[in-house]
Amino acid sequence: MYELTTPFMIFTGILTGLVFGFLLQRAGVTRYNTIVGQFLLKDFTILKTMLTAIIVGAIGIWGMKSAGIDIHMHVKSAELAANILGGALFGIGMVVLGFCPGTGLAAIGDGARHVWPGVIGMIVGGGLYAETYPYFKDTLLKAANVTAEVNGKVTNKVTFPDVTGLSPWVFIVALAVVAIIVFVVLEKKIDSTRIRLEKYKAE
Repeated sequence: MYELTTPFMIFTGILTGLVFGFLLQRAGVTRYNTIVGQFLLKDFTILKTMLTAIIVGAIGIWGMKSAGIDIHMHVKSAELAANILGGALFGIGMVVLGFCPGTGLAAIGDGARHVWPGVIGMIVGGGLYAETYPYFKDTLLKAANVTAEVNGKVTNKVTFPDVTGLSPWVFIVALAVVAIIVFVVLEKKIDSTRIRLEKYKAE
């Protein structure tokens, strides 16, 4: 079994971060108009980028695990109440700011000054959550938990393969197929919209 040494992990982490940031910038997702366009259902660059990143990441992680590389996966707890509330807050913040945490930091590297208040807000919000975590740990984080038996132990850190007993590759392939269908449908919709606009301008 392969084992990743600490210096190698640091190097590959830095290299991956640089490549990821470069691709974000080249894809245009570090720009406010691109993200707002996604929420207005006028520009689907964000959706395409996220789906592609998820699928490539899944293939990479499970491919390395299948090759025998020891990768410790930090599975998040399936705490539905906290997940729903956190997702809602995340969505509201992204709509108001026009960036998510990752694209916000990348936007700073791209020269965007207006994102700084949002990034500072993320840091302050993270600090407040850390201070109030003991309270949430015993209340909200215990609400609507989903548990499953994994390796003989009952845990709330579960994945779809844990719950269903199916191979992770089943879900990866299914997601890839869905993504391809979505991409094709979106491209046809975009082409149709472009044609209608051209006809409207011609008239």
